[in-house]
Amino acid sequence: MTTRDWLLADSPTSRMQANAGRLYRVFTALLRNPLSVLGGIIILVLLITAAFAPWIAPYSPTGQNLSARLLPPSSEYWMGTDELGRDIFSRVVWGSQITLTIVGLVALISAPLGLLIGAIAGYFGGWVDRILMGFTDIFLSLPKLILALAFVAALGPGINNAIIAIAITSWPAYARIARAETLTIRNAEYISAVQLAGGGPIRIIVQHILPLCTSSMIIRVTLDMAGVILTAAGLGFIGLGAQPPLPEWGAMISRGRTFILDQWWVATMPGFAIIIVSLGFCFLGDGLRDVLDPKSEGKS
Repeated sequence: MTTRDWLLADSPTSRMQANAGRLYRVFTALLRNPLSVLGGIIILVLLITAAFAPWIAPYSPTGQNLSARLLPPSSEYWMGTDELGRDIFSRVVWGSQITLTIVGLVALISAPLGLLIGAIAGYFGGWVDRILMGFTDIFLSLPKLILALAFVAALGPGINNAIIAIAITSWPAYARIARAETLTIRNAEYISAVQLAGGGPIRIIVQHILPLCTSSMIIRVTLDMAGVILTAAGLGFIGLGAQPPLPEWGAMISRGRTFILDQWWVATMPGFAIIIVSLGFCFLGDGLRDVLDPKSEGKS
């Protein structure tokens, strides 16, 4: 039996084989979608750039060279230099670490929080559901960027506070998705069987409901990453995100707007980075939605 036959076996002999087979099917389905492949390549390049930034960047991201200030793109400075003579390409490369940190931490904080709140509200229902979803609706009724600005203004400027603020404003959408999934699951026969076997609410939610909500959550998280990047860039643009001299893309655009007419590259290059990475997450999220969404699978 070949590895492919083992992965595509109709009757897996172990949970590991079943999980490996599902991952293989998802991966092959993504490969058939050109935009998903493009999005995956963009995210892979972002990961590699962030991991190997010290070796990729030819110059220091904070080192100043006033004799080389505002130079246009050339063979020496691929993306030109800014008003302090800093190499923009090096700053964009190092800025990928900041972007990836923000995206990763926001996902790790907001997605599990929203997933847990939504599952609890959907499983217990009644007054628990009304209280938790009422609290969720309060957050959803306010524009995400405005709410993030309010939290950052209260916490103070800085990348850590920006991450906390964005995470606080992102979890309600995940809670709504988890609640909707839980409402369709909680009355299933296998849930009733677990209850008859003595399974308590915590065991049912953690071991049986949350895993079934994972696919929808992965799709939503991937699609939301573009919005997280734009929100982080917006906070950096107005000076409430990462503080100088950190090479955060939004802050770089803010400093470059002064020279946008004559030295266009100062603001344009980090802007291109934001657009490309955001598109990468959108393309990959669309592909994951087509592959992981049971409704889509049923149609195909």
